[in-house]
Amino acid sequence: MKKTTLFPKSTKYLYFILFTAVFAVIGIQTPIYAETDAAVTEALSTIDPALLQGKTQDEIKRELPISGSYRDETSPISEDIEVNVGGQTVTATIYRYLSDIEILQYRGDVLWTCLAAFLVFLMQAGFAMLEAGFTRAKNAVNIMMKNIMDFCIGTMAFLVVGYHIMFAGPDESLFFLGQTAATQWGFAFWLFQCVFAATTATIVSGGVAERTKFTAYLAYSVVICAFIYPMFGGWAWGSLLDGSGWLEGVLGVGFYDFAGSTVVHSIGGWIALAAAIVIRPRLGKFDAKGNPRAIPGHNLPFAVIGGFLLWLGWFGFNPGSTTTFDGNLARIAVMTNIAGAAGGIGALFTVWAIFKKPDVGMTVNGFLAGMVAICTAVDCVSVFGALIIGVVAGALVVISVLFIEKNLKVDDPVGCISVHGVCGAWGTLAYAFLGVETFSLKILAAQAIGVGAGFLWAFGTGLILFTAIKYTIGLRVTEEEEMAGLDISEHGNEAYNIDSMVY
Repeated sequence: MKKTTLFPKSTKYLYFILFTAVFAVIGIQTPIYAETDAAVTEALSTIDPALLQGKTQDEIKRELPISGSYRDETSPISEDIEVNVGGQTVTATIYRYLSDIEILQYRGDVLWTCLAAFLVFLMQAGFAMLEAGFTRAKNAVNIMMKNIMDFCIGTMAFLVVGYHIMFAGPDESLFFLGQTAATQWGFAFWLFQCVFAATTATIVSGGVAERTKFTAYLAYSVVICAFIYPMFGGWAWGSLLDGSGWLEGVLGVGFYDFAGSTVVHSIGGWIALAAAIVIRPRLGKFDAKGNPRAIPGHNLPFAVIGGFLLWLGWFGFNPGSTTTFDGNLARIAVMTNIAGAAGGIGALFTVWAIFKKPDVGMTVNGFLAGMVAICTAVDCVSVFGALIIGVVAGALVVISVLFIEKNLKVDDPVGCISVHGVCGAWGTLAYAFLGVETFSLKILAAQAIGVGAGFLWAFGTGLILFTAIKYTIGLRVTEEEEMAGLDISEHGNEAYNIDSMVY
């Protein structure tokens, strides 16, 4: 008879290993937990008791916001602190409230973001004057009305649904601001993003000026601010709040666009291109042979003043994109200014060389093009890099305006396709050369993917949108209305009433 054993020989080693592992885990885990508790205790002893407000760590932890995006100045934070426990450096996570200095920083962030949003809002006035100056007197009221309403309608569309599409995480709703309305920072962040959305819609108005029905303009402003802009914005900027965009991690390096050369400007420019193609040129823009005719704007001083207002607004557009009140604001403002000035110079000498005259309209578009192009890399580019980006954009905008008009036969009354679409793409690609320490083909490819995706999305949805409007409510006014001017036919007003000037 065989001797019976409790553990057959074939399984002895297995049980030995299991028992050893269990005792090892027990023996190891106990000191780890003890060490962590000791680290937290020591960390708490090093901070001001006022930051704990007499509460336990569990009590404070329960008050944490769902994410840092929804933190108010009274909300607690979690903080990792390195402390010495038993002669070893250990990291402990503690929960505490903000210090007076941190509350001041929080309020500074809110204040600066709001001030920047106010400056970006001023760009609406800049666009209105620029477009009115570059177009004819008989359409000046229409231009002003469109710039009024794209902001009003854009605000409502972004409030109701656009903000949700752009920034909501998988488990939250941001319709009508949602949870961001519970914090001071939430309002500041929403306002800054709202004026960006309205800017995209405003860009489009220039490309279809002097021939678009007012009702059609209202309709497409809704779609741009509620859907087209927010969708792409979420792909590139979703993680600024609680979203997550596929472009943010593309090729492992991510698509980079600090202040929106592509996200805001190119998206608006490509939508304008689609709109101009669908609506077709103004009456008399091209002769029987397809050669373009000049249709001079009625008030170039208006256009220059509008350009300067836009320049001022850009000091909120780019530095405000930090959404933090810190010393980097000045550097970003300087780079913005350098690129704008270089763009003006680049356009001046390019148009001077081509037409033998220093054209004011092209020069204005040149400094705007420089500031469009610098948006992507403005936070990291050098002085020399800002100059190069700006001067190339200034030259490029002149060449692009002429090419789009003469070769593509597209009528863009104010040059918005070239300024925002083309030069926005240039600035986005330039980041790979001038915004990083070492050039990388992978970074260039990621930027190119972002530019390409932006074009396909904005131009494609733009074609669908404007074609749908054309065959439903109607996109273009009649020939008689266009000849008379949209001020009278669409609004029953005149910008410059002759009788009023006489009497």
